[in-house]
Amino acid sequence: MLDQKLIRENPILVEENLSLRGKVYKISHIHELTIKKKEIDIEISSLQSESKKLSKSIGQVIGKSQNNHSQELNDLKKKGNEYRIKISELEEKQRILDKEIDVEIYNLPNFPSKDAPIGKDESDNLQIKTWGDPLIKENIKSHWEIGESLNIFDSVKSTKISKSRFITLIGNGARLERALINFMLDMHTENGYLELMPPALVNSESLTGSGQLPKFSNESFKCSNDDLWLSPTAEVPLTAFHRNELIDPKLLPIKYVAYSPCFRREAGSYGRDTKGLIRLHQFNKVELYWFCDPSKSLEAHKKITSDAESILKKLNLPYRLVDICTGDLGFSSSRTFDLEVWLPSSKCYREISSCSNCLDFQARRSSIRSKIDKKNTYIHTLNGSGLAIGRTMAAILENGQQTDGSVKIPDALAPYFGSNFLKTA
Repeated sequence: MLDQKLIRENPILVEENLSLRGKVYKISHIHELTIKKKEIDIEISSLQSESKKLSKSIGQVIGKSQNNHSQELNDLKKKGNEYRIKISELEEKQRILDKEIDVEIYNLPNFPSKDAPIGKDESDNLQIKTWGDPLIKENIKSHWEIGESLNIFDSVKSTKISKSRFITLIGNGARLERALINFMLDMHTENGYLELMPPALVNSESLTGSGQLPKFSNESFKCSNDDLWLSPTAEVPLTAFHRNELIDPKLLPIKYVAYSPCFRREAGSYGRDTKGLIRLHQFNKVELYWFCDPSKSLEAHKKITSDAESILKKLNLPYRLVDICTGDLGFSSSRTFDLEVWLPSSKCYREISSCSNCLDFQARRSSIRSKIDKKNTYIHTLNGSGLAIGRTMAAILENGQQTDGSVKIPDALAPYFGSNFLKTA
């Protein structure tokens, strides 16, 4: 979340930074609340100081007098009780204000980086580079047509199990999914990441810490009888893994990789990508996550993006790297690089990984700090898909399709899959 002190002392700067996201943010109400909160903090501190002086005076009077019921002592005790009552009343106001401020601040997004391209939506995103040769030819089949012909997944029968936008992987489809997960995990652990397998159910505090709550509650599935939600991404439990901790600076950077099932309502998709593997309510993903020294997060952002790119290169999948504009940034991100893989049937690139630098935004919400230069400092967090499994499978099916109906499996993946070709059983 944003720094409350900055909101109190420089609200215009806050509004100007937030406005880079392409909409107007008015924070006058939050600003007023933070000022009231500061005034109460000062008053409580002053009363506590006076109360300590009074307690010392009471001790001195008792030490000098043999009469513990003197008028002077009674007056001092009465004054002390008045202080305690007043402090208690102010602390209750303080708690109420804290909740009001949290509600307001938790709904404010992160500041866009000054280095992010200025823009209002995805049409203003900036292509940085492309890699590989996109497959462009006639009679290209979509990945769902290939999947149906090879009988490797079924979406129709899956509606009997749950509802639309879920899929059941069959035979070689399940085998290919498993191969991709293991391949990606091995690649990243060899590159210095520590593998975690976190819970798929997360509590509200975890979702709040990473930025999904309260603003995006309609995007996640909640368990009605518990304070638990199906995790929308491993970014959530990985952020929460060090919640309320002071991390030894010698351990930084901490680099995690985690496979996890992900669950999303896709509430704003409005019927897009209803076929195939692109936009499902449940999908698998391998997530990369960094906790790092604030002075090194810009360098870390390039590295986490490069690590995600390495998977696409190993799989020989054409892609492009895109710098996301200020108006298209995710809620918690200050700057994001998207990796978009080439899908021949669509004749376009589609997002397969978003690599984001959240600066101290999530660390503030989750109270994750480190002692840097002898000062407790909120650290920086970064995340990126390394990669989304279903979309990677879709790209392999489309880019590897052969004239005989089979699919060429990338050489790096073949040892995990057990074959160089995916064919009809």
